[in-house]
Amino acid sequence: MKIGMMSFAHMHAYSYADSLQKLDGVEMIGVFDDDVARGQEVAAKYGMKHFSDMEEFLAADMDAVIICSENIRHKEMVLAAAQAKKHILCEKPISTNIADAEEMIRACEDNGVILQIAFPVRFNEPIRQLKAMIDAGELGEIVAFRTTNRGQNPGGWFIDEAMSGGGAVLDHTVHMVDIMRWLTGSEVSEVYAMVDSYFHDIPIDDAGLLTLEFENGVIASHDASWSYFEEYPTWGDVTIEVIGTKRTVKVDALKEHFRLFANGADKALSNVFFGKDMDFGLVEDFIDCVRTGSKPSITGYDGLKATEVGLAAYESSKKKDRVLL
Repeated sequence: MKIGMMSFAHMHAYSYADSLQKLDGVEMIGVFDDDVARGQEVAAKYGMKHFSDMEEFLAADMDAVIICSENIRHKEMVLAAAQAKKHILCEKPISTNIADAEEMIRACEDNGVILQIAFPVRFNEPIRQLKAMIDAGELGEIVAFRTTNRGQNPGGWFIDEAMSGGGAVLDHTVHMVDIMRWLTGSEVSEVYAMVDSYFHDIPIDDAGLLTLEFENGVIASHDASWSYFEEYPTWGDVTIEVIGTKRTVKVDALKEHFRLFANGADKALSNVFFGKDMDFGLVEDFIDCVRTGSKPSITGYDGLKATEVGLAAYESSKKKDRVLL
C-alpha cells in the first residue's frame, strides 16, 4: 500500500510517519508541503519525495493520504484528496466550523473514499480496557464523567486563531468529547463553559472549564488547557473518571511510564514510556480500513460532533450562558 503525507505543520505527523514505517507492506511515497524547507527535510528523513505542488502530489500513485496541516487547511486538503480518490486520515479537529466539516464529509461520500479523523486516544490500552468494562456492565449505569486534557502550549500557528480556529479548548476538548461519545453512545445536548487565557500572554485561549450534559442524562466536566510548562517531565495528561451506579473508575491515558532520574550536572528527571503506542494503533487501524474497504473506526461525523462541542464552548463563554445543541 502506498501512502502520502500532506503537510508536517502538525507535530503528530512525525509520529504517524514513524508508525507507517513499522507496518509491513506500507510505503510512504511522498510528502506535499508548501513549506519547502520543512518538506525537503522531512523527505530526506523518511526517504521519500517532496512535492511543493498539491495537484502534482495527488496525481502520484498512492492509495491514501494522512493530513497534518494547520487546522484551517484541513478542508482544502480533504476536498482535493477526495476528488483525487485518495482515502484520508485527517488530523483533528476535522475543521474550524461545522459547515466545512459537513462539506468535507459529503465530498468523501460522493467520491467513495474513507474519511477517518485522528482520535488516537481510542487506541490507548487503558482507555480500551475502560470501554470493555463499561460494555460488560461492570460500572452499572454511567452517571457522570470528569475529564482532563492538559498539556504544553505548542506555540506557532496553534496560537494564531486565523490558522487554528481556536486555542487550547478546541485543541484539547475534541479528544475527550470523542471518548465520552464512544463510551456512552450518546450525544452532548448542552454546553456551559468558561474560556480565557490564564497561563500565557497570548491572543488566544489557553484554558477552559466545560460542563456538559448528554442526551441520555449523563453529566460531565472537562478541564482543557495548555498549562504544563516546558520543563515538566511529561507533555501533559489525558484523564477520565467514570462514575457509575456500581463502580467508579479513573484512567490516566498517559500513565504508562516510569520515572528516570539521570545522574550528572543537571540531575534530570524524565518519564520513560513503556505502554502501547496509541498513534501506531490509530494508523494501523486506518491502513486496515483502507485494505479491507471497511467503515472507518472514527468517522468524519465523529469529528464533526466533537468539534461542535468545542465551538459551542466558545459561544457559551462569550455569552455567559449555556448553549443547546
